[in-house]
Amino acid sequence: MPSSTFSPDRNSLARYECPEWFRDAKFGIWSHWGPQAVPGQGDWYARRLYQGGELPHHYGSPPFKQGGAPDPVHLGHLARYGHPSVFGYKDIIPLWKAEKWDPDELMNLYVRAGARYFVSMAVHHDNFDLWDSTHQPRWNATRLGPMRDVVGEWRRAAKKHGLPFGVSEHLAASFNWYQVNKGADVAGPFAGVPYDGNNPANWDLYHPPADPDDHEWLTTNPAFHATWLSRIRDLVDRYHPELLYSDSKLPFGSVGETLVAHYYNSNLAHNGGRLTAVYNCKEEPVSGGWVRDIERGVMETAASQPWQTDTSIGDWYYREGETYKSAAQIIHMLADIVSKNGNLLLNVVQYADGRVPDDARRILEEIAAWMRVNGEAIFSTRPWSVYGEGPSTEEAPEPGHFGGAADVRSKPYVPGDIRYTRSKDGEALHAIALAWPADGTLALRAMRGVRSSAGAEVRLLGHAAPLRHTLRGDGALVVELPERPPCAHAWVLRLTGFATG
Repeated sequence: MPSSTFSPDRNSLARYECPEWFRDAKFGIWSHWGPQAVPGQGDWYARRLYQGGELPHHYGSPPFKQGGAPDPVHLGHLARYGHPSVFGYKDIIPLWKAEKWDPDELMNLYVRAGARYFVSMAVHHDNFDLWDSTHQPRWNATRLGPMRDVVGEWRRAAKKHGLPFGVSEHLAASFNWYQVNKGADVAGPFAGVPYDGNNPANWDLYHPPADPDDHEWLTTNPAFHATWLSRIRDLVDRYHPELLYSDSKLPFGSVGETLVAHYYNSNLAHNGGRLTAVYNCKEEPVSGGWVRDIERGVMETAASQPWQTDTSIGDWYYREGETYKSAAQIIHMLADIVSKNGNLLLNVVQYADGRVPDDARRILEEIAAWMRVNGEAIFSTRPWSVYGEGPSTEEAPEPGHFGGAADVRSKPYVPGDIRYTRSKDGEALHAIALAWPADGTLALRAMRGVRSSAGAEVRLLGHAAPLRHTLRGDGALVVELPERPPCAHAWVLRLTGFATG
């Protein structure tokens, strides 16, 4: 690291280098959890309950277009709780009790599943802080709902288990995202009745009205920028997170640069001059500055700099009746991401009471079993000269939601789909087979031209004996596999004694 501290400008931030812990960690668990879990209807409940008619094609202010159908979540809210002119999101928050939340027990589960860092939601677009917030004293989790410092308790549990701790902030997008609460139904018995967001007494939760032309994902309002800066700086100063995630590009120009510079500088001071901070946002830095995050997507090929996928085992908040990603899908996704120099941050949904659903817990236990056998191919690894081979690397990738390729393929992997990682010291190459070949042999075509020594060895992790292998005429390394695979979902060959670069 340079001896000077960071200044709030892109040239100064470009001196940032990603810390080694993040490059080694590869797999993190995220608790994307809060009051919006109460109705069990998934993500964006705090916005969708106010969508009583067709919205314009932006995130911001009324008036709404006439004649549109109400959002089903809005109709469900009417039936269950009443009209949002009276019972709005402010009345959902006290229903979030987190009465069965045990952060230590959950952290045990996450560590078994292989998590090497943990991230807590700090504030979502609902503008409700999950810590004892200096600048949001009325609407925070120590004063309403659980009456607990959610961020602080997650931090203690993570540190107890030796995990780097992170926080996610979604506040930057909240100021315009939330303006729907100042509308009214466009039809029906409540047509024209103002929602509770029109009442100035509620604006400390719902935000004051945005300017009519301020309707992008990130507001242009300097007063909102100042609110964001004070809140997120308070979060950083209280908890000293090793990771800070913004659900946007770097927010608000120079204001965001000010926050990131303060975050890095405070981290240096807190750690005696050693930088451990990682800032994630959904923007590729021109020449360093932070670690790029891709939501529900992956890089199409290996990247020169570390990056991160954030995705969820299901919806972002608990949704009744949902189907979760399988353990196989998550393991395949992880192998693909790590082979491309990335990390996977996986949200595990929680009920409003704090428990993890049984189906999600079973998936994590399956991942834990796989990690016990194959973790060395994931943790503290680096990319090889090629990230993979097989049909999946030759097809046009399916598009992801927010850039890159899809995090989960709709087509299954087939024999010959391989992802490669190398050990940090360069001594071992790992070939991760994403499908088991029926004929019992695996041809590693990417090994063409690779030299082997007299002591070259191929082992299958979880299998006792070395495997027979030969170099085929075309240069491919052909490995004879045992009759039965030693684990489920993906299988790792460990190659040593080969000049792999």
